[in-house]
This record gives sequence, C-alpha cells and structure tokens, in this order.
Amino acid sequence: MATFRYKALDSSGKHKSGNIEAANEAAARTALSRLTLKPISVTKASKGGGDIMAILNKGAKVKNKDLVVFTRQLATMINAGVPLVRSLATMQNQTESEVLKKQLADISKDVESGTAFADALEKHKATFSPIYINMIRAGEAGGILDEILKKLAVQQEKDAAIRGKFKSAMTYPMVLIGITVVVFISLMTFVVPRIGTIIGDLSDGELPATTKYMLAISDFMINFWYIHVGVLIIGGVFLVKFLRTPKGRETRDKLLLRIPAFKVLIVKMSVARFSRIFASLMSAGVSVIDSIEITAKASGNAVIQKELMEAAKSVANGEQFSEPLSRSKVFPPIVSQMMAIGEETGQTDVVLLNVADFYEEEVDAAVEGLSSILEPILIVVMGGMVGMIAISVIGPISSLSSDL
Repeated sequence: MATFRYKALDSSGKHKSGNIEAANEAAARTALSRLTLKPISVTKASKGGGDIMAILNKGAKVKNKDLVVFTRQLATMINAGVPLVRSLATMQNQTESEVLKKQLADISKDVESGTAFADALEKHKATFSPIYINMIRAGEAGGILDEILKKLAVQQEKDAAIRGKFKSAMTYPMVLIGITVVVFISLMTFVVPRIGTIIGDLSDGELPATTKYMLAISDFMINFWYIHVGVLIIGGVFLVKFLRTPKGRETRDKLLLRIPAFKVLIVKMSVARFSRIFASLMSAGVSVIDSIEITAKASGNAVIQKELMEAAKSVANGEQFSEPLSRSKVFPPIVSQMMAIGEETGQTDVVLLNVADFYEEEVDAAVEGLSSILEPILIVVMGGMVGMIAISVIGPISSLSSDL
C-alpha cells in the first residue's frame, strides 16, 4: 500500500485535499469516487517526509469537541437510514479535525471491506476509548447503533463538563501559587540583597535573627542558583516518571483522597462519571463484569479502579454488584443502595442515570466549596511569606531610625 496526496471536489463543489492509501493511483481514484469525491489530481506522496501536514499531525489528538460532533451527526445519519459507509464518508468531508479526517478514511475503508465498525474503531485507540468501542460493538449486535451513538455523545459531553469544572476550580489556586513563587524569588534575589547591603553599611550593631536568616537564604539562592535549578529539573523528571507508573498513580490518588477538601470533590466526580458510564454500558447490553472493568479503567483514579476491579471479581463469584459496593471505602452508601434497587427492579441503567444527574449537580457545589477553602489559605500563605521578608527588612530600619 502506498500513500497518495489528492485534490478533489465534493458533491457540493467544494475543494478537498488530503492523503489516501491505495495500491496504485487508479485504486486511489476509485476509492475517492466511492467517498463521493471527484478527483482533480492524485500524486504519490514523498517517502522523505515531504508532507508537512502529516508531520505536524503526527502524534496529534482528536479534541473531545470534534469527537462529540462526529458522534451526534453520525447518530442522526444512521437514524435517517443512511448506510454506515456513506455516513462515514460524509463525516470525513465535514470534520474540521485533520487527524480525525485521516482516521475516518481508514475506518471507512475497513468497514467497506467487511470489517465490523467496532473492530475498525479499535485500530485507533488513541481517539476511541474502550467505552466507546464496546458500546458501538453492543449497538451493532443489537441493531440499535443510532441510539448508542446518541448516548455516547451525551456521556462524552457530561464527562467533559465534569473535567472542565475541576480544571476551572484549580485554575485560580494554581495562578496564585505561581504568583507567590515569582514574588518570593524576586524579593529574595533583588530586593533583600540590596536592602541588606544598605542596612549592613549603616548598622554597627547586631542584626536581628530574622534578618540574618533572610539574608542567608537570599545569599544561598543567588550564589548557588545552579543547585536549585538542578534539584528542580531532576526532581521534576523523577516525579513525572514516578507518576506515570502504577505505583506512582496509586500513591498520588491515595494522598489526594486523604485531603478532606479534595476527597469530597474527587469522590463526587468519580461517582458521577462511574454512574453515567456504567449506565450507558448496561443499557447498550454490555455484560455486568465487562461494564465494571471498562468503567474501572475509565475512572481516572487508581484507588477507585482497584476497588472496582475487586468488585468485578466478587460479581464473577456470584455476588450482586451492590454487595461489594456496600463495602467500599470510597463510594458513598447511597450508590450501593441505589444499585441494589436497580438490581431488584431490573432498571439499573435508569437508577444510575438519576445518581449521575444528582452527583453532577453536587460537583458544582463541591467546586465552589474547594475554591472558597483554597483561596483564603493561599492568600494567607502568600501574605505570610511577604510579611516575613518585610519584617526582616523593617526591623533593622526601625532600629536605625530610633538610634538616629
């Protein structure tokens, strides 16, 4: 298979360009015609990496917004009776994401050659999560692909909204921490040394202990700056590598769950996400054990993932899912109680969707609560650091003025 660069017109007369893989130029033109494109030029792409856009797009990811739009529009077309291959070709022409466009071209060719839609998606795991793939597979098996696609779009939107709320809650504290660090370094490396020199020249007496400590810290920061930089770089690299390991992720998540303010927010976010994803998988016809394992991997928290994987083992041994959930140290009791009601009535997906809606509203309150707690704490810390520097400077100046 070779890669060909093409320029073509779509059904509305708009110019399109991109890459397509084919055995030869004739096969490439035939493939373009099947995608309802009229070829203008088809040339073999250079092996030397001449395609700049391909280089730029290498390693790029599909944005969640583009994936949601694709999912919703595909659901609409499938529901309207448009064949899957034609729907994929249309979506390929409409999407604004170059990465998704290339992936859809590959998926469309696979589906056209007889590959199941879910299997074609599985070749692009960086874009389509296990949740997405398994729900599509269940939708194909049950003949309800359009309904599954709609549920997927809703689940993605809700998931993105929860993550957005957490990021917004962390933005102000992180900015404040950054400002605090910059102010401290600036004062200690520029202001304190100059004032210290002036005070030392004017003062014949002994300097206060606070001033001595501040001058010593300032001197160390200026004269041995390479030690600080080295420690920060080495420590940062080590921390990043450690957090990428299973042990590192578990350690981080355990620490976060021990901080009361963070624990409340993380638990509510996790419950909302778990409830919606699990409900979507169950409604799609995915088995309970598979749903638990898929949801566990998508939880985003190593501690919760470990609990859910243990719960999956209990369910495999004959227990109802509500039983291991009732023994959970993370999930609130209401989750296991609602799960038990769902299991008794046979409406687990409906019950869990109500739980998801409730906890998604609770996330808003938790975000506001976390912000209201962190902001004054950080302001006090910032004020304390600046205050210590001010005291170390003002003390000797006040003594000098008294002497004079």
